[in-house]
Amino acid sequence: MGKMLWTLLTIAALAYGGFSALLFLFQERLAYYPQLGRELQSSPRDHGLDYEALTLTTPDGERLNAWFVPKAQARGVVLILHGNAGNIAHRIDTIAMFHRLGYGVLIFDYRGYGRSTGTPSEAGLGRDAQTAWTHLTRQRGIAPGRIVVFGESLGGAVAAGLAARERPGALILSSAFVSARELAADLYPWLPTRWLLRLHYDTRAELAAVRCPVLVAHSQDDDIIPFRHGRMLFEAAAEPKAFLQLAGGHNDGFIFMRQAWIDVLADFLNRNHMGG
Repeated sequence: MGKMLWTLLTIAALAYGGFSALLFLFQERLAYYPQLGRELQSSPRDHGLDYEALTLTTPDGERLNAWFVPKAQARGVVLILHGNAGNIAHRIDTIAMFHRLGYGVLIFDYRGYGRSTGTPSEAGLGRDAQTAWTHLTRQRGIAPGRIVVFGESLGGAVAAGLAARERPGALILSSAFVSARELAADLYPWLPTRWLLRLHYDTRAELAAVRCPVLVAHSQDDDIIPFRHGRMLFEAAAEPKAFLQLAGGHNDGFIFMRQAWIDVLADFLNRNHMGG
């Protein structure tokens, strides 16, 4: 009996060590899913929106596929930083919503996503966001205060980092997490994730340096990023700020589909972003 117990404990220890090693070695593959959307199945024009196809070149030489969707007499421009799966063609509903609210839109695929070159990394995604910001402020001459930065899920961490470095007119975080380590601890509570993770994506820490109005939107039914992450981000943000409680799972489609939610978003922008 003692020998059997020792064998079972040895197997359990080896399995535990194996899972820990897999998380440490392959965490980037768990964080990024560019393979879920390499092909662009549609474009804004397919949905009645004029657009300009762009290639943005990063400081380290990667070429990012991007769309700029103009808006006549625009109140400003929304820079969309999408989540860790799919590509820009999967965010046309988001583009259309901001267009209806009176904003032009710049959206791009991170390195390694869609038609963009390279391989995704935490530092790389930060450079990609900075490249898009530079395109808006320098190449297009758009004042920082006229730019709204919108980040969904993983893009929320990238968006908060950009807003901490720059001074946009507003920041919107949709279904974002507190930090990669905090989220990993929720997803893999049986593993020592805080010691294994190299990725940081510390959204809450970035928020400490953000000095623009912040809207946090999160669903109590989110099945990937727990609702408390949204509440903690809201608490970490400085005033002025707002919280929008959504419904449905993390991947249940367009996050602002309900008109009541769009009305809250419109009210937030009307009160806190007057176009710079």
